[in-house]
Amino acid sequence: MTHGERTAELTPEDYVQRLAELVVRFGANVQPGQIVALSSEPGKEPLARAVADAAYRAGARFVDLSVFDMHLKRARAMNADPATLTFVPPWYGQRELELGRCRAASIGLTGPVEPRLMDGIDPELAARDRLPAVRESVTVINERAINWSLVPCPTPGWAQLVHPELDPETALDRLWSEIAHVCRLDEPDPVVAWRRRLDHLTEVAGKLDRLELDRLRFQGPGTDLTIGLLPGCRWIAAQLETDRGIVHVPNIPTEEVFITPDPERVEGRVRATKPLFTSGRVMRDLEVAFERGRAVEISGSDGGEPLRSLAGRDEGAARLGEVALVDRDSRIGRLHTIFYDTLLDENAASHIALGQGYTFGLAADDQGRINESEIHIDFMIGSDEVTVSGVSRSGQELALLSGGVWQI
Repeated sequence: MTHGERTAELTPEDYVQRLAELVVRFGANVQPGQIVALSSEPGKEPLARAVADAAYRAGARFVDLSVFDMHLKRARAMNADPATLTFVPPWYGQRELELGRCRAASIGLTGPVEPRLMDGIDPELAARDRLPAVRESVTVINERAINWSLVPCPTPGWAQLVHPELDPETALDRLWSEIAHVCRLDEPDPVVAWRRRLDHLTEVAGKLDRLELDRLRFQGPGTDLTIGLLPGCRWIAAQLETDRGIVHVPNIPTEEVFITPDPERVEGRVRATKPLFTSGRVMRDLEVAFERGRAVEISGSDGGEPLRSLAGRDEGAARLGEVALVDRDSRIGRLHTIFYDTLLDENAASHIALGQGYTFGLAADDQGRINESEIHIDFMIGSDEVTVSGVSRSGQELALLSGGVWQI
């Protein structure tokens, strides 16, 4: 059965219900009696309400909806005293810590509602305002206190960004069809389909672990980058477990295997292979040069200013916190659609992240060596033209990805 045949009988309303059930019962794996923290934006009400319905049917004690309006971020960047833009009210962080103490579940809806809203705003000012992200959310994730998941939520504005050649209604239908496909909502049983894919990714992570790699090397057009790995770190497929044993899938869709790098051993230059949408801006043609672990040069078609501003946020913002490998068998990659949403685009290509590292898979001796930062910004560096190789701790050179195909 083809992609079109699978989705022909389903409407966007069907997709909303299927996606809500998938993220509640499989992605976040909401447990009876749990509080559910739901993060959304204006314009995403149908999916937010469907998630709340599904969560209560799953036995949630309470669904706490948090809505962040990007218009307020724009108003702040335009009108507030620049000296105040880094301020975050303490209750934002306290809320995240309290959710961790309560062992809550967390669900977030991604995808830009008004992707051109921040056009014309000084990118340096926009980058100073950290909201809606707060550092405490990474703290509770690294402590494995919450079961959490992110899913994309199509909206008309996002659809027009992805498919500007189509009329608004057709663009939204197309985006929903693509989201349904990459989230496997077009399968008879999406959960079974996801378990099959995650089993494969877990197998790949195990193969990489057995290679005992010391460092990775990315080579391709504009790219020659070497990334050192921490000695006790393991590769992870995006299927995690809380400190209470709740298995969950943080990203739907997910197609990556990732590891936490050594933030002091990154050398060379890398060229992004896809645009990056962050801080309300689309950044294209990004190039980053690293010396002794730090990003010392960032450029792009717009000068790279938005990412350069973010990389100056704190001491760790210019170092790497994650490196992930993705093969071309990804459903997202095979669509050849640029989604301008990191949740999706990072699962179409290998990627790295400036900023905060994750503790998942780290040995006790390495816990204090991960990068720490207020940011975690993924950008895509993989393609069929970029080869990935590794050097084992014994000095053996190994091919990992070539032409987008696993060599292990």
